[in-house]
Amino acid sequence: MAKKKGTGNYDNESITSLKGADRVRKRPGVIFGSDGLEGCEHSIFEILSNSIDEAREGYGNRIIVTRYMDNSVEIEDFGRGVPLDYNKSEQRYNWELVYCELYAGGKYNTQEGESYEFSLGLNGLGACATQYASEYMDVEVKRDGYIYNLHFEHGENIGGLKKRKTSDTTTGTKTRWKPDLQVFTDIAVPLEYYKDTLKRQAVVNAGILFILRNETPNGFETYEFCYQNGIKDYVEEIAGENALTPVQYWTTERRGRDREDKPEYKVKIEVAMCFHNSANMLEYYHNSSWLEHGGAPEKAVRSAFLSQIDAYLKQNNKYLKNESRISFQDIEDCLLLVTSSFSTQTSYENQTKKAITNKFIQEAMTDFLKHSLEVYFIENPADAEKIAAQVLINKRSRENAEKTRLNIKKKLSGGLDLVSRVQKFVDCRTKDVSRRELYIVEGDSALGACKLGRDAEFQAIIPVRGKILNCLKADFGRIFKNDIITDIIKVLGCGVEVRSKANKDLQSFNLDALRWSKIIICTDADVDGFQIRTLILTMLYRLVPTLIEKGYVFIAESPLYEINTKDMTYFAYSDKEKAEIIAQLGNKKYTVQRSKGLGENEPDMMWETTMNPETRRLIKVTPADAKKTEEIFDLLLGDNLTGRKEYIAEKGYMYLDLADVS
Repeated sequence: MAKKKGTGNYDNESITSLKGADRVRKRPGVIFGSDGLEGCEHSIFEILSNSIDEAREGYGNRIIVTRYMDNSVEIEDFGRGVPLDYNKSEQRYNWELVYCELYAGGKYNTQEGESYEFSLGLNGLGACATQYASEYMDVEVKRDGYIYNLHFEHGENIGGLKKRKTSDTTTGTKTRWKPDLQVFTDIAVPLEYYKDTLKRQAVVNAGILFILRNETPNGFETYEFCYQNGIKDYVEEIAGENALTPVQYWTTERRGRDREDKPEYKVKIEVAMCFHNSANMLEYYHNSSWLEHGGAPEKAVRSAFLSQIDAYLKQNNKYLKNESRISFQDIEDCLLLVTSSFSTQTSYENQTKKAITNKFIQEAMTDFLKHSLEVYFIENPADAEKIAAQVLINKRSRENAEKTRLNIKKKLSGGLDLVSRVQKFVDCRTKDVSRRELYIVEGDSALGACKLGRDAEFQAIIPVRGKILNCLKADFGRIFKNDIITDIIKVLGCGVEVRSKANKDLQSFNLDALRWSKIIICTDADVDGFQIRTLILTMLYRLVPTLIEKGYVFIAESPLYEINTKDMTYFAYSDKEKAEIIAQLGNKKYTVQRSKGLGENEPDMMWETTMNPETRRLIKVTPADAKKTEEIFDLLLGDNLTGRKEYIAEKGYMYLDLADVS
């Protein structure tokens, strides 16, 4: 059978190119990295970077950014003002080149002494690309005794260049625009983006004042960011008063080339760093741009610090016999460091400028950092000793955590034959997870009663043998040496959650692997039972909090009283219920007794009161319940001795009748 051919032609006239604003509007991801919120944020930074370049060149020392409620943005600088008049050499108006022509601008000539030796916006895309991606853009420039105005809509100029004389001697550029929802899928750039971006720019542009105005229904909120000494002040701010070592600030200028056949260029390097035993941070900037993905500076820092600190440890016999060498992670965990570099030639990984790839910058920074660290250690032996000790502590803690993680993984792994692997666990028959219920019960006697009273089709049982470990304060190594806890985690099947950064390697949680639709804690209605229940809840809250958050954890409410008549047995779960039942019995003869422990109950009573889905009472544990339990548990059994004394003095009288004292 012949295949039907398509009706479209593919010939010489089929090849087309995007022209004008469509080059950005139809493919914003190519220029801004995405067509979503991140791309919109980058379009804002393109305009900001032009103002920063001016201030860095010494023209204006403040930049005002205004975030409006309608998602429009205004950036005002006090630089020389963008040249907009007629350009004889290009035979076009400069405003057309700046705002309507990609790859045009005043930053391509990077000879020393020329404008913009160190520039963020060297690609010549920013102002034009952002204009093309805007619903509208208004530009006002003050320079040469004139005020210039431009207006654009959806990438097209409306009305040409307007120019009028002014007696105002100030200069600068003010741009207000609104990102276009026809270009970006989201333009609601959050306030935090502006705060974070302007703070970062203040960090690497010493002495420049960044003013952020945020429009609200009640007027404008104002935020100011300025670091007079740049990255040194910033690292000191982060370090606070508890730094392990004083902040060091190093700077240099180097010349070189990325390849023999490439032109020579200049790089300026600044580094501020200190060591800290409770904080860490690594940030890299190039030409004022935050390098989220690092690139050359990150590689230089890793290489230099690892090499020099490892050499110091070897030379001073700090390693134990046959001990493995440190990794950069051991250094990073106690290092606060910011690098800020500027170069006359820059190779960015892409237009979003989140990493640089310059080979010479990496080599120059590596060499500079090695030399600076070597001198620092020689001149400051006390600091060197502190650094060495902390890095080795980090290394040995990491290795111990890794051993613990592997032991835990080994302990919790294995086949699905849980009956043979978990002592006294009684499984159910169904494999349908949506029906399976796990009862965590108190002791072997309760196991026997629940086993006889359950529906073996969908109800499984695991006993808690003795008092479970208090997981609130114990470290993970101690927790997973406890057989009861590891048995429960094995039976749950979903692994453990570790939300602390220090123990992130122990993370193994997978909710899809959970084998149960309900986890039911079943203990006696007495003081010991309540304590065991609290310990189990604390364990679940520490190791698998998502099970509580998602509503998988329940408490089986046990009756407090049995009220027997000639024909019936009634169960009361509180004193109030007991009184109501007695009132309903009227003149009937009855006896009341405190309900026995779970282990003494008859199977039919266990089924009726605790296990039958039609008659049992289950209390769903919520995150708020678990948090409150943890807080009370911490108060009564934790380290807060003063708080415990105050609580007992205030509330103790309520529990005197339960106290086992004579």
